[in-house]
Amino acid sequence: MGASALVNLLLDDWETPEKIRTVSLLYACGGALAFPFGLFAARLVSLGRRWEVAFAAAFVCLLGATIGLTGGLFALQYRSYYAEWHAPAFTHTWALQFVFTMLIALYQFVVLGIRLYFPLGFVALFAASVWFARQQR
Repeated sequence: MGASALVNLLLDDWETPEKIRTVSLLYACGGALAFPFGLFAARLVSLGRRWEVAFAAAFVCLLGATIGLTGGLFALQYRSYYAEWHAPAFTHTWALQFVFTMLIALYQFVVLGIRLYFPLGFVALFAASVWFARQQR
């Protein structure tokens, strides 16, 4: 996933090399953290099922885990940037600011960040799903 983001950002001639490295690292960490969770969920869903079900389970579970965990990491980084302007910790205002900052970050990730998974991330997802389905036979 990090390679997919890196290639997309380099082809778009995006910002500075430091920011490209940061975003690529974020996507790589999100993908690496999501892989075991996605496989675990796919095993639970496809236990004792046919090849097609195992492929679909792996595809959906890996996709959801990757987007969810990478989006979560993005939201935490986004929140840490805006934290200095937020109210003191654990107050009612702080809780509202925390929740809405995280929701806005997740929205921005979905709108702007999903495109960085194409085309390499999609190919990797397809290959991992085929690998998982073959292991289940």
